[in-house]
Amino acid sequence: MNKISEVPRLSLESLIQTQAQDLAEHLAKHRFASFPPTAAKTFRRLHPTETMRFLGITESYLRTTAAELQGPSDERRRTYTLEDLSALRAAMAARSRTPQKFLPSRRGDDHLQCISVVNFKGGSAKTTTAANLTQFLALSGYRTLAIDLDPQASLTTLFGIAPEVSVAPNETLYGMIRFDDEKVGAHQVIRKTYIPNLDVIPAGLELMEFEHEAPRAMMNNARGDTLALHRVAEGLADIEPDYDVIVIDCPPQLGYLTLSALIASTSVLITIHPQMLDVASMAQFLAMLGDLLATVAQATGRSNVSYDWLRYLITRFEPGDGPQNQMAAFLRLIFADYILKTPTLKSTAISDAGLTSQTIYEVERSQFTKATYDRALESVNAVNGELLGLITSAWGRE
Repeated sequence: MNKISEVPRLSLESLIQTQAQDLAEHLAKHRFASFPPTAAKTFRRLHPTETMRFLGITESYLRTTAAELQGPSDERRRTYTLEDLSALRAAMAARSRTPQKFLPSRRGDDHLQCISVVNFKGGSAKTTTAANLTQFLALSGYRTLAIDLDPQASLTTLFGIAPEVSVAPNETLYGMIRFDDEKVGAHQVIRKTYIPNLDVIPAGLELMEFEHEAPRAMMNNARGDTLALHRVAEGLADIEPDYDVIVIDCPPQLGYLTLSALIASTSVLITIHPQMLDVASMAQFLAMLGDLLATVAQATGRSNVSYDWLRYLITRFEPGDGPQNQMAAFLRLIFADYILKTPTLKSTAISDAGLTSQTIYEVERSQFTKATYDRALESVNAVNGELLGLITSAWGRE
């Protein structure tokens, strides 16, 4: 008898379940070895040049203020913690005739900025873009909330939270948008991060429940005249006074979670990898999105989907790649000013940082060659600076 035929065959679902469990266990062991559960992720110390950039001041003013806060012995200190950054910001605001320069929170009639970062296709650096933007905003003094809406929880992992062991049921955004009596308020799913001014709502597989529950609720008309897709917007309304900017990392598909995020948003950022297959996929995404938003507007009898701005960001761009340059030029010809002026470059400094669950702002410059690190950081800062300009423009500021 053929020995191969004697081997018992697993069903596909059993095989996948077994492999999923094995992979999860090995990933957990690896995470515990490199980042024990008792450890807490921290942010490195900032060099004076970085501190000056985030505060928008000169070296002499930094030294003077630091000496006043810490004493003359620290006048020429080499690095600053994020707590030092916050203390410096508060001290400079207190003595300034324009304190909002150092404490740039929204004021008066400035409305909350809620930015959805979206793409139909994975691999477009969507999560990396969201993480970089939230950290940049927080380091620049804005009260920022990052929301991980992707059940794969990559953004959650970047913030040092292990979704398999550190995110219990009802601790994701699903907890505040579910349709049963276990629904909780937004404050109950928000977590502080290791960066001042930056909070996060983590993700987990339970978010997929909303993809099944939302259509059932819409069919049953369970919410009366309020569409089920408005639950994210309704939940975020409770925390509107607490933040200046919310950044939502959407899942890489056009489901009910993504639609709910788009309805709650004031702005949209679409990441594009300048390759033909990615651009073709995005064309389909835009066509489907337009049709679905039109359907939502018709179903509610009104259109609540209007934005302060919509922009496309070219990511993982290689300036020396001819086809990518051609595709980037093609996109700029079509979308014109809707594409950000600066692309995010493809860089080992950015990709290697991601391997250790860090962003370009968190890794030490000494881990890379000076040119590689500076080039990557310059492109990320330029993109985030351009996005910050759009945010402040929506508030009517120069």
